[in-house]
Amino acid sequence: MPDDVTRHQWGAMKVGHASEKKPVLVAGRRDFFAYRDLGIKDASNGQMRGQVMKAITGMTQPTGWHYHTCDGQFVYALKGWVELEFASGETLRLEPGDSVFIPGGLPHNELRTSDDVEILEVSVPGELGTVACEAPAGHV
Repeated sequence: MPDDVTRHQWGAMKVGHASEKKPVLVAGRRDFFAYRDLGIKDASNGQMRGQVMKAITGMTQPTGWHYHTCDGQFVYALKGWVELEFASGETLRLEPGDSVFIPGGLPHNELRTSDDVEILEVSVPGELGTVACEAPAGHV
């Protein structure tokens, strides 16, 4: 592909690589998870973010209702399980091989996890904020 086409389609994006043998651990939203950065945010010039969240301990209480300031968040269960509750009234239990796409701004609550949960999370764009919110009508 000619260089001008590559620059036009991908801007300042570049190949990114992460190794489980040399993990890059970063701060995260929850103290019961360890967060491993996958190098996607830097490689995509901030267009995406990817990380693996691994339980330090299982959840001891729900996270509380919140939403994320992003366009969307993709969650894929690698190990263990996590239960999520959504404003729509739906409750999901993700087990290994299960996934969910959560649109940005959609209130949800993480109810519980196994002690060994491990999750791949990708969000668009690369900056992901978390905003606490009131429980939707009909939820506690």
